[in-house]
Amino acid sequence: MENIVTNFDLTEEQEMIRDTVRRFANEVVAPGAAAADEHKQLNMDAWKGMCELGLPGLPFSEEVGGVGMDNLCYNIAVEELSRVCASTGLTLAAHVSLGTWPIYAFGSDALKERYLPGLCSGEFMGAYGLTEPGAGSDSAGTQTTAVLDGDHYMINGAKCFITNGSYAKSFVITVQSDKSLGAKGIMAMVIDRDQAGFKIEPGEEKLGMRGSDWVNLVFEDCRVPTDAVLGPEGEGFATFMKTLEGGRISIASLSLGIAQGALDQALAYGKEREQFGVPLVKHQAVAFKLADMETEITAARHLVYHAARLKDADRPYGSAAAVAKYYASEVAMRCTYEAIQIFGGNGYSREYPVERMYRDAKLCTIGEGTSEVQQIIISRDLLKRMA
Repeated sequence: MENIVTNFDLTEEQEMIRDTVRRFANEVVAPGAAAADEHKQLNMDAWKGMCELGLPGLPFSEEVGGVGMDNLCYNIAVEELSRVCASTGLTLAAHVSLGTWPIYAFGSDALKERYLPGLCSGEFMGAYGLTEPGAGSDSAGTQTTAVLDGDHYMINGAKCFITNGSYAKSFVITVQSDKSLGAKGIMAMVIDRDQAGFKIEPGEEKLGMRGSDWVNLVFEDCRVPTDAVLGPEGEGFATFMKTLEGGRISIASLSLGIAQGALDQALAYGKEREQFGVPLVKHQAVAFKLADMETEITAARHLVYHAARLKDADRPYGSAAAVAKYYASEVAMRCTYEAIQIFGGNGYSREYPVERMYRDAKLCTIGEGTSEVQQIIISRDLLKRMA
């Protein structure tokens, strides 16, 4: 459904990406969305198609094997995929924003040469390991350790909830090299799937995004060369916090896509379904729900596109990303809830996609920092500006 309320001033290139990915999503991704959720398996046909379209390398320069488009193009792609299958949108978002971008932004020339061509082409997936059993929202509380041993670090610890982990070949992880330094002792580094001492274990059963893989990572005396570290020494915490800022825009785009998909489904169903002799959309109670959904989605899209444009302009975007992620994820929850209300009993059934959308939306209020963490970021920035 086209938005007729406002003009988002997209360039021809951005409109081309939107239209291309929307066709791909409707024709290739949507038919397999229910099965991916039911069987808890990644839609590999969708991934292969995304690689053919160049989506894994969309926001990266041609010099490293990317497509050379902007971040807004990439986030529009995530939005369009997530309209029909949030799991597919999450697979791309985690690969690009978390598994690839930190290598692109902070990796040495050798690391870029080694990993970026394969990541940008989609030859292999990337994943990101930050969350631990005892360190979620408190990302500075990383307990996985890295002890220097000659020209290697010895890694010990565990990570959990790692998206794309079953398929990824490269992993960007965070480790603590010196607990006495606190956050200053945290480093980010790249490791290979076949690294000795590194194990991948199945993840727990989850509520939604079941067509997107997640796993646990275990490190037992895993030797990683010192040249695998990303960014300058002592700035590892800043490195992965910057990564999360970009990741928040992609989760906001994912949220936006889910919300728009829920509205699309509710509107189509409301026009077709009759109650008391007239279509549901003719009842004011339903029409007003649709009006509220459209209003909130339009507002969310402005926030998401604004954050992406700030990043493209190389301007500070951390607070804007937090605002966009916080608002869009909560909008996704409200819109999927109202979509089920409009569907009634059918909305509670797995025969219709709004049930899946409702379950998928919940992750958006948790991943890349919970809604409460976003409130902390936003309020701190507000108080800083007031001071």
